[in-house]
Amino acid sequence: MNAVLDLVGVAFVVVATLLIGVYGLRISRTTGDFFVASRTVRPVWNASAISGEYLSAGTFLGLSGLVLLDGARGFWFPIGYAAGYLLVLAFVAAPLRRSGAYTIPDFVEARLESTGARRVTSLAVLIIGWLYIVPQLHGAGITLVVVAGLPEWVGAVTIAVLVAVAVAAGGMRAITYVQAFQYWLKLTALLVPVVCIAFALSGGPHEIDPARVFPSEAGPSGFDAYQTASLLLALLLGTMGLPHVLVRFYTSPTGVSARRTTVIVIGMVSVFYAVSSAMGLLARIAAPDLAVPGVADTVVLQLPSRIFPGMFGELLTALIVAGAFAAFLATSAGLVVSLAGVISQDVFSGSVRSFRFSALLCALVPLAVALLTAPAGLVSSVGVVFVVAASTLSPAVLLGVWWRGLTARGAVAGMVTGGVSWGLALLVHAAVGGIGAAAPYLAQPAAWTIPLATGVMVAVSLLDPRGPSSRADRYLARLHTPERV
Repeated sequence: MNAVLDLVGVAFVVVATLLIGVYGLRISRTTGDFFVASRTVRPVWNASAISGEYLSAGTFLGLSGLVLLDGARGFWFPIGYAAGYLLVLAFVAAPLRRSGAYTIPDFVEARLESTGARRVTSLAVLIIGWLYIVPQLHGAGITLVVVAGLPEWVGAVTIAVLVAVAVAAGGMRAITYVQAFQYWLKLTALLVPVVCIAFALSGGPHEIDPARVFPSEAGPSGFDAYQTASLLLALLLGTMGLPHVLVRFYTSPTGVSARRTTVIVIGMVSVFYAVSSAMGLLARIAAPDLAVPGVADTVVLQLPSRIFPGMFGELLTALIVAGAFAAFLATSAGLVVSLAGVISQDVFSGSVRSFRFSALLCALVPLAVALLTAPAGLVSSVGVVFVVAASTLSPAVLLGVWWRGLTARGAVAGMVTGGVSWGLALLVHAAVGGIGAAAPYLAQPAAWTIPLATGVMVAVSLLDPRGPSSRADRYLARLHTPERV
């Protein structure tokens, strides 16, 4: 590796982010610009931005490492990540756009006519967002340690400061341009090395052994049925509860445009997952010694230099480093935008000034957590976020869009139940590890926390003597009526 070239790659991403952000700042003036880009983002541009923020450190670095470690088992993550958008397309994309809200708490308050439900939703959004930002900061630290030998805190601080400045300066409109650019940079940064490495291995001394690339134990009989089903449930439903994903649909001009955006997103993220997974499969051929927990996340950074000693390998590594930093920046920026909108409206005045202050605050909190904690597996860290989102926000959003009978008390009870049950499962599993037959249910709790939260939400709503809000029918009609009508 060439530390100078790698740092030049990082500098390129930083400068490009700042320049694009400055351009966005020139046309960001109103509150609508800062919160939802004045609802004028067209499908292709919006899909590029959504894909840019959705493809995080866990995907760019962690997915290849997971495939290196687990072979075909690792494919469940990209399958779940991409398929989650099918549910978003079918159930929430267009209704959320028609709601007229700026944030998820806005939607919940308007749907249920309850400030209490709004506060609980805001708390869930903040927890999910901050949990998701921390792996991005850890990933940045890991990258600079591997390629330049710098301390881990340098990468984390760099990403946090840059994101805070970019979001505070230009809001949603500026970040939309930045994230769209970063999606195409990330795809190029992985696709070019994958193609080059594949050609090199096809004509080189490496024997491609299918048993090593796709181990037999990774077939259907090798999967634990419960853990696989629980993982897929978390990934599928968790997408509907990610605040930085849902807030993007508020930027579309119409509900139809939001649906078109989602279709394009499915194609974009599927292409990226295919490329990232291919890198992991190539690593199983050329670098099996890196299949060690904690080391596997660095395989994307180390593989090019192994296959191409010399300047060409160093250039490919620098390209990957640039793409990795684009991943950290894009996801962190999307999360900070969504969180700043929530804090600005719930805690402060909802003005542009309060949005900017909130953006700084939302970047500093996860930075402090990242500096005080050690990085775990990037994919598993992101997977935890999907479980939290699927157990709290997803049932509230889905029932809020499709069930008239949802009440504020039911929504609050369900979100609290989902959050507490997930938290207890995580704490017990972390404290004592496996407990006999209960071990898989604690390690992967989504299969029971999601039904539990949803069941409590429905039961409490049915038993609530106050019943649904008086404007439920009118609001639901707004959500499901096409704009042309």
